[in-house]
Amino acid sequence: MKLSFIIILALALTTGRHVYGQKKPNVVIIISDDHAYQTIGAYGSKYGKTPQIDRIANEGAIFKNAFVNNSICGPSRATLLTGKYSHKNGFKDNETSEFDFSQDLFVKQLQQVGYNTAWVGKIHLGDKLQGFNYFDILVDQGTYFNPDFISKQGRKRSEGYVSDIVTDKALTWLDTINQEQPFCLVIGHKATHRTWMPDPADFGTYDSVDFKLPETFYDDYESRKPAKLQEMSIDKDMRMGYDLKMFESVEAMMQDGNFKRMTPAQQEKYINYYRPIYEELKQSKLTGKALAEWKFKRYMTDYLNTAQSMDRNIGKVLDYIDNKQLKENTVVIYLSDQGFYMGEHGWFDKRWMYEESFRTPMVMRYPPILKPHTEINGKVVNADIAPTLLELASVKKPKDMQGESFVHVLKNPSTEHRKDLFYHYFENGEHAVSPHFGVRDDRYKLIRYYKRQETWELFDLQKDSQELHNVYHDPAYHSIVKMMKKKLVKQIHLFDDTEAAAIYKINID
Repeated sequence: MKLSFIIILALALTTGRHVYGQKKPNVVIIISDDHAYQTIGAYGSKYGKTPQIDRIANEGAIFKNAFVNNSICGPSRATLLTGKYSHKNGFKDNETSEFDFSQDLFVKQLQQVGYNTAWVGKIHLGDKLQGFNYFDILVDQGTYFNPDFISKQGRKRSEGYVSDIVTDKALTWLDTINQEQPFCLVIGHKATHRTWMPDPADFGTYDSVDFKLPETFYDDYESRKPAKLQEMSIDKDMRMGYDLKMFESVEAMMQDGNFKRMTPAQQEKYINYYRPIYEELKQSKLTGKALAEWKFKRYMTDYLNTAQSMDRNIGKVLDYIDNKQLKENTVVIYLSDQGFYMGEHGWFDKRWMYEESFRTPMVMRYPPILKPHTEINGKVVNADIAPTLLELASVKKPKDMQGESFVHVLKNPSTEHRKDLFYHYFENGEHAVSPHFGVRDDRYKLIRYYKRQETWELFDLQKDSQELHNVYHDPAYHSIVKMMKKKLVKQIHLFDDTEAAAIYKINID
């Protein structure tokens, strides 16, 4: 009888550990930089080939309406970690903000219930990390070749191509830990950030593609004053040398910081690839629209060639998880820190509340909940990721965390999550984008600009999906303006954005 009791108790404890393990899933977040959803196969890209990102979507879910609260690198990662909007986590922009790692982070909450946590690659929030058992992060923005990393052991340069190095470091860390203990790993990629420098192995991948100009490439910004002031035009602001590698000489090319840090072998591959392109351009003597369209096509080529290595390395991570029999109990999320312009409105870069930069690609795999080929149309924001992961780990959401878990959406993909979305872009610097905040529902978007321009914009997304016609002053939309302003005030108070509240009170009509 006594022996039977011991056997039953042992089985119960074993089963308990198994159930506990299932309640504490592993987490792998892969976050890229400036990766446009328009260039991803799963999102219907005409050109981009992303089989590994598509693999996550095919084996799990694609979020058709994932958004960010502030479309810029550092603030997006700060929101991912804290589940709070920029004005609450303190990191509003890349130029003046300093991230306070002493505040509560979702990884700290996971550590308290036994998680081993790590961040490898780009974080862009300084190097005073807390909440991570291990980190090996790129210095600032990082570089594509031979990047410098900071870990607890100090600063060290790694030779090679950044996407390969980041992935190898991440998988090496996974090999060192006890995988019976739950882990949370964030892999931060440099790609596809400006200046779009491909792995030489991917030269030529997209070179022969006939890229079609976006319908809005020659946008005249009629009725949108802030858009006229921007400095992110492919035609006017994209640099021939720095951005497109079209230097007047090899000597000038080698003076650029990106090339100075290359090995001679790496330099030779870049010279051999780009110099014939430059010579052909020089002979063509393009000007005006012809040159602008040439720049667009070179931009598209470099950007997509750069994305190839990242996608390939995402495949390495997925293969590792699958081969180690970790798939069934590992949440995998791929997302970008925000969207990006691929020639729409004639632009590159991000920042605006317009759809191309407001939206972000996001796909997720977690077999216990998500069926293959799941489509999620409900609106989610990057602030919602932290509380979602905490709920999956059976951890109570901290009171100051502003995001809302979308686990209920994962279980029932037709469920609505957010009716309205609040956005606030604070930076008043690079690319001359006027700071602004606004609200978006299923049909309308209201934006209030300040500092550089004091003005309003209203868009009817049902009739004007490309956001070309500001109807704020159209009498036919008078009642819609009033409705959207009420929604905006509600969002401002909901998220306690005192700066937006003060600006809103200023009458500029």
